[in-house]
Order: sequence, then structure tokens, then C-alpha cells
Amino acid sequence: MVGLGDLTELLRSMEPVLHDAPYGFGLTQGADWVAGAFAMVAEDEGMTVVATEVVLVAAGVAHQGGWARISLTVHSDLAAVGLTAAISAALTAEGISANMVAGYHHDHVFVPWVLRHDAVAAMQGVSNV
Repeated sequence: MVGLGDLTELLRSMEPVLHDAPYGFGLTQGADWVAGAFAMVAEDEGMTVVATEVVLVAAGVAHQGGWARISLTVHSDLAAVGLTAAISAALTAEGISANMVAGYHHDHVFVPWVLRHDAVAAMQGVSNV
């Protein structure tokens, strides 16, 4: 199933969903899977692990915490152009940093935990245009 590719339809259909647990980004030197991880990315310096802080602590992974996960509940085509830029621009206008993770069906945005509600509001503003 191919997702939406039209930017106007993507933005109109997008509903940001804020997850209720704080997340963190950690680094391990092994290639072992961390149970309960949201995402793992193999880099030259080690394995980046993105997970809730509870999962990272339980796995003994040193991490930078304090991130909120917001999922964009629209099935975007992996080749769609402009969704990340529109979200990034809205967050930039509010002074909110963001880290994007793309899944097959949805995009996920990690923003500072303390600014999570402001970030959701900014994203909702983009989807209401």
C-alpha cells in the first residue's frame, strides 16, 4: 500500500499524536537489539537506540533524555516531498528543535519534552491550512 504523496492532502490529513512517555537517544557499542526500543540506527560510532527513558534505563544504555515523541498519523509515501519541511518550518518558527524518524507508514518527530504541547499546537496549525 502506497501512502499519500500530495503535500496539501498530507497536511490536511495529518493528525499529530503525542505519546505520554519521555524518550531518549542512547548509544551502544554492540549490535544487540534493545528490547522495547522504538528505533535503532547502525552508525560508524555505534548503535543509536531511540526508546522511552524507562526502556533505556532498564537496558543500561546511557542516553540523552527529555524528548517527546509525536507521531504524524497520516500514511505518507516515502517519496513524498515537503512534509518534513513543512513540519520543520512550523517548529522552527516557534524555536523548537526536532529530530525526525521515518517509518514505513508514519513519520515521528522528537521534540524537547518541555515544549511538547507547543510543538503539537504548531503542527496542528500546519494541518489546518
